Order: sequence, then structure tokens, then C-alpha cells
Amino acid sequence: EVETKESGGGSVQSGGSLRLSCSASEPTYHAYCFAWFRAVSGNEREGVAIIDYSVLNGRKIYADSVKGRFTISHVGSDDARNTVYLQMNNLKPEDSAIYYCAAAPCGWAPATFGDFPSGGQGTQVTVSS
Repeated sequence: EVETKESGGGSVQSGGSLRLSCSASEPTYHAYCFAWFRAVSGNEREGVAIIDYSVLNGRKIYADSVKGRFTISHVGSDDARNTVYLQMNNLKPEDSAIYYCAAAPCGWAPATFGDFPSGGQGTQVTVSS
């Protein structure tokens, strides 16, 4: 099972940017899909973005609340650098949450947020107004 570890959280003002990193425990090539989630204390997690290799040429999926502001990317899938990023721009106070990354084997069907396990320990993002 591929394990993930998040980093890069912090505190920023509204309109600022952060880049979160998700390091995978081993090379995954395009056999694993990755997703970012977020959760506010005590609430259910919300899917933020998916990078999905189950479809030809891959695809990226975003929650409506982050479209146009967040970008998911993946580098080093075939070596030890294997890292998924979440670039977050124009941050808003409502983006404040703990952000988690998770990996799941890509299946024959397009990936959905429900396909992913709970992820790592998370990284805190706080956006002040």
C-alpha cells in the first residue's frame, strides 16, 4: 500500500498563495491516482482535487469551490521524488482546513473522491481575512 505524507501548510492572508506537497512512499508510475481532501475540525472531509490516470492521458478534477484557484500536479511518478502538489492561489478564509492527500490504485472506471482512503496526518492551512 502506498503511504502519503503532506507538508507545506501555513498561515496566509486572504488572496495569498500556498503550495502543498504530498510525498508518496514509493514510485507509483501511473498505477495510482491521487487526491487532495480537506476537513474542518469535526466535519466530514471534502474532496478538493484528483489526478486520475484511469483515463487515457490522465485528467484533473476539481471541486467547484476551488476551480480556477487550485492546481494539482504530479512529478517524479517513476522515481523516489514521487510528489503530488496542490498549488493554491487567491486563498479565502473558507479554505482554512486541514488538508490531506491520499493514493488509490487507478481502476478501470474514472476515479471519484469516494475511491480514496483517509490519507496521511494532514497539514494545516489557515487563511485570515
